[in-house]
Order: sequence, then C-alpha cells, then structure tokens
Amino acid sequence: MSPAAVPLLRIPVGVVVERRKADSPWIDFVWRGVGVLPDEPEMAPWTVLREQYEATLYYAGRAVVDLYRSETERYRENMASGSPGIWIVLSPSEGAWPYVVSAVTADPAEGEAFTESGTNLVEAVPMPEALRETIESFIAEHHVEREFVKRERRRADPEALARRTHEGGHE
Repeated sequence: MSPAAVPLLRIPVGVVVERRKADSPWIDFVWRGVGVLPDEPEMAPWTVLREQYEATLYYAGRAVVDLYRSETERYRENMASGSPGIWIVLSPSEGAWPYVVSAVTADPAEGEAFTESGTNLVEAVPMPEALRETIESFIAEHHVEREFVKRERRRADPEALARRTHEGGHE
C-alpha cells in the first residue's frame, strides 16, 4: 500500500438522516442524509432524534472522515466555495434499515464518484464549524503547492508511416 493511500487524519463523526413521507404511489418514504455531528455521539445507531409531522430524524451511526495529503487541493477548493460541504453516502441494505452509512467525505470529487453506482444516496450537507477548523488546519500543515506543467507535444514524423511494414511482415 502506498503512503498516499493511508489517511493522515481520521475524524470521527455521527451521521443524521431524515425519513420523510413520500407523496408517491410507488414508495412510502424518501431517505436522505441531512447532517453530520462532530465526534461520535453516545447513542445506538438508528436512534430517533426528532419526529415531526411527516418526517423523522435518526442518528444513523458513526463514520470517519479520512484526510489524505494528496487531496489537500480538493479540500481547499471545498473550503473556498463559500459554503463548505461534507458528502454523506448511504448504500442500500438488506438489514433492518433500508440504508447503511457507507462513507462520509470532505472531498467533492470523491462525493461525486459515489453517485456513479446509481444505488447510493449521496447528499452534500453543510460542514460543521469544528470540522471546518480541523480540515483547514490539516490543509495548512500538509498542502504543497504544485506548479502546473504543460506537456509539450512531439512533432509528428511524416516518415514514420512510410517506414511501416505490412501486417504480414512483408514490405
């Protein structure tokens, strides 16, 4: 495993999801991630946090936001966006609950990549202040500015095609 594949910092968080009554003949409820809690709360997964008219908030469980030195540029872009986000990824489950928390990330590109399977529920939620401060400190300590180097194309060799042999190896 390369050193770049090992997170330098792991931040535990709690994930909050919402189940809302659907206005649809095909499904009963709509699920979505609505927030992350700094640290890991002392409660069991799928604890009801609040019930309202047609919506219920649950503490869905714990997750870890992994920070990598190689991704500091993306974290910086997230912070500079004006409204930094955290991406919550819920994957379908065969268990007692229809979804399981499969990932939480501060990397916008990684969050978008989780949408490619088509079965995950991916939601960008506002980043809590405590998490923002931790990630900004990580960026300040580990970011290395990389100069963009444009590759120069090699000039075409017009004689290269003339020297090619036919597939059978005969000229």
